[in-house]
Amino acid sequence: MTEGEAAAPPGMPEDAGSPVWVKSERQLRREAELRGRARRSTSVATASTIVVVVALVVVITTSPGWPRVQETFFSPEAFVKAIPDVLRGFLLNIQIFLIAEVFILVLGLLVALVRGLRSPVFFPLRALAVLYTDVFRGIPTILLIYLVGFGIPALQLQGAPSDPVTLGIIALVLSYGAYVAEVFRAGIESVHPSQRAAARSLALSQGQTMRYVVLPQAVRRVVPPLLNDFTSLQKDTALVTVLGPLEALRQASIHAQYDFNYTPYVAAALLFIALTVPMARFTDHLAARAARRRTGGGTA
Repeated sequence: MTEGEAAAPPGMPEDAGSPVWVKSERQLRREAELRGRARRSTSVATASTIVVVVALVVVITTSPGWPRVQETFFSPEAFVKAIPDVLRGFLLNIQIFLIAEVFILVLGLLVALVRGLRSPVFFPLRALAVLYTDVFRGIPTILLIYLVGFGIPALQLQGAPSDPVTLGIIALVLSYGAYVAEVFRAGIESVHPSQRAAARSLALSQGQTMRYVVLPQAVRRVVPPLLNDFTSLQKDTALVTVLGPLEALRQASIHAQYDFNYTPYVAAALLFIALTVPMARFTDHLAARAARRRTGGGTA
């Protein structure tokens, strides 16, 4: 039997049933070599990481100001005392994030669709959409929170919201809606024109083409950048603290001012990290899967 040739299973004649393909000796050696390289790379990466971490720990803990930093930022007593209130405030951050996320997706998609309208009659809407994205992408988020949070109540309009949480959500939606609109628009424009032409040749209307052909492909392509925006949104919910709601940063600030210790800020930071890091890794996973799809390097 030659190298790489089919071999019959034990106890079965070679001409019976479908042939069973076995790997050649050369392929087995190649795979063993690749596994060995992978093990060596993992060992080197692990060892170098341990060395760097140990070096950083030694440098930090042997610095002259470490005892004072440890007492001020890493006090176990202050951490235990503050964590219940900080955690309760962090739940408000999550609530703000979840509510704002829904409205941001809707607003961003609507603005992207309006900017894609080509009929001259829709020019005022297109101009308004362009103005919205240009203005609200140019205003820093924290400044927009100040403007919305203190400007809307100052107008004393009938029925205007006055709750700081609601005002903070409105500001976040206006700010991030402009960014998400551009993400959606990029996804829509990335769909090849031949897709639209094929849909129209099947007698689909403009609206049906957008709904059934363009948008499904566009949304699938922009999921990783959307998740990046929402990772930033989760962190920026802390900016709503300037309006006064008792979210995580405000709770940490109260404890820090009361005890003259910054450990509550570290507790708040750890909570945000515990939420944003998994989102970031999931985003990387989706981006890698999309890259494999484009290059044909695997299935998803």
